[in-house]
Amino acid sequence: MLARFALALLCWLGILAASPAAADEPRNFIYTGELAEHLDLLDRPDIEGAQVIYPWRMLEPEKGEYDFSAIEADLALTDARGKQLFAQIQDRFFLPTARNVPQYLLDDPEYGGGLARQYDNPGEGEPEGQGWTAMQWNPAVRARFQALLRALAERFDGRLYGVNLPETSFDPLSKEGGEDGFTCDAYFAGALDNMRAARAAFEDTQVVQYINFWPCEWNNDHRYMERAFALAVEQGIGTGGPDIVPHKRAQMKNSYPFFNRHKDDLPLIAMAIQEPTLTYTNPETGEKFTRAKFVAFARDYLGVDVIFWSVEAPWLAGDRTQKTPPSRAGLSVGG
Repeated sequence: MLARFALALLCWLGILAASPAAADEPRNFIYTGELAEHLDLLDRPDIEGAQVIYPWRMLEPEKGEYDFSAIEADLALTDARGKQLFAQIQDRFFLPTARNVPQYLLDDPEYGGGLARQYDNPGEGEPEGQGWTAMQWNPAVRARFQALLRALAERFDGRLYGVNLPETSFDPLSKEGGEDGFTCDAYFAGALDNMRAARAAFEDTQVVQYINFWPCEWNNDHRYMERAFALAVEQGIGTGGPDIVPHKRAQMKNSYPFFNRHKDDLPLIAMAIQEPTLTYTNPETGEKFTRAKFVAFARDYLGVDVIFWSVEAPWLAGDRTQKTPPSRAGLSVGG
């Protein structure tokens, strides 16, 4: 009798050991461009920190002269509350008037104009927009961006919880091989070079590359997606993206399967639910996605560790009497 009981117990323990452990709940950060305007959200006990967008032009007002006062001010706010700060270093913008890179990049012929026009998808049912992206395929532009990363690391390595590079999605108005020198291969190579540079610069702060789409690629047909995630795993770089949209076809044909495949291999997966994401409809219900649906998909399929929530998310906005823009003009990331 005892022997049978012991055998049954061992079998039961074996089943438990073989069962996959439940995924941890993602940590909640707010996402904004103006942290000081959302201290009521930062003070919430269920919010562990903030992701703040800092445009390149703000951080480098003159060539080689850096102004990190905005990051210092936000760090003071998070540190005083025992919260953490994630800095997104923004080199692309989503309004036609937003050209927020240093002026010298726009004026000096060495940088080829500094910015390239892009299309933007601002959300479900919204008209197509336009904006700008830094010409990271231009080695001179990229060298200046990497100099900024090194300067940031010198000041903030170990003080910031994380630094992330913007999304890889780029839908150019110009064709490959045009006057601006854009090619899909050059764009891809430039993005990976920036990933390596960020990882080399920051030793103690988490480095995350947002990866969602690549120009010229669909369903990994150029192996851009595969190679980008392989580099992230190899170099210990976290990954993420600007949109958590459960089972959305475009993402399921591009980055989402790679998050799923590598969720146990990456040091951090940090993804956002931004304003455009909130516009999408759940095809199962005909209603907007709920917080529970976003979190379940992020946790169980994508393996997300941190969610950057728009301050306009219904569960955060609630009955707030003062609604303020979530980010600096033109910085809100397109889908």
